[in-house]
Amino acid sequence: MNPSYQGTPFDLAGRAVLISGATGLLGREFALATASAGANLVLGDLDGDKLALLKNEIISAYPESQVLTQMLDVTRADSCQSIAQLCENHFGGIDAVVHSAAIDPKFEQGSDTTRFSRFTEFPLELWQTSLDVNLTGAFQLAQATCRIMEKTGKGSVVFLGSNYGLVGPDQRIYKKAGQEAQTYKPAVYSACKAGLLGLTKFLAAYYMNTSIRVNLLTPSGIWNGHDPEFSGNYSARTILGRMSTKNEYHGAIIFLVSDASSYMTGANLVIDGGWTAL
Repeated sequence: MNPSYQGTPFDLAGRAVLISGATGLLGREFALATASAGANLVLGDLDGDKLALLKNEIISAYPESQVLTQMLDVTRADSCQSIAQLCENHFGGIDAVVHSAAIDPKFEQGSDTTRFSRFTEFPLELWQTSLDVNLTGAFQLAQATCRIMEKTGKGSVVFLGSNYGLVGPDQRIYKKAGQEAQTYKPAVYSACKAGLLGLTKFLAAYYMNTSIRVNLLTPSGIWNGHDPEFSGNYSARTILGRMSTKNEYHGAIIFLVSDASSYMTGANLVIDGGWTAL
């Protein structure tokens, strides 16, 4: 544990935090960040090998944190219930859950699938798959974890949004110079992220007069080896003039799952470099 968190509202020592999509780009960062504040972790994902590697990495860096892992498919209610039960059985409850499991359809420039990114060509199958993971998955994991939080009347639920859940995508940044085919950010991504904002507000209101808090964290544009053209196009749309780095969300997730945000529910914490301020 980082000693700077001890005795502060950000201290997560002894708290049980469940994270879905734990081996993903941000899920991994959420796990490392909360462990640094002393949290005990239950990590779920579809990739068991990556879960094992992440567990070893966290234990090596933060040996005082207990880390459990379990295969998790958020599209299955029984899988969500199983990992929630694991957390309760081992740690006596669930103090926080972070739903970062997600799917984002990708379409490569110049491939036969590029046309599928167009709204009128987007396959229903891909629409349904994204809904199943991004929205229904969040619903099912929230159901499973909130059943346990209701026993104590307290806990923090954090969903993961996007600036594209607040404003429409600027499709110009996905157009590559010299290429005729235009790749688009698909409608289903915006629909899912906007849906999570609605679910956040519903659940926050539903748990009125309890200490079960529900909030949305809205990141955007995380640099992950993007090509310079896209990175430049994206950066030009932000006030800060750059994409974010994955570790810039460490403070936000610790804040949301800790007592530091004890008077915050039904809110959307936007960290987008100023994208939605323009």
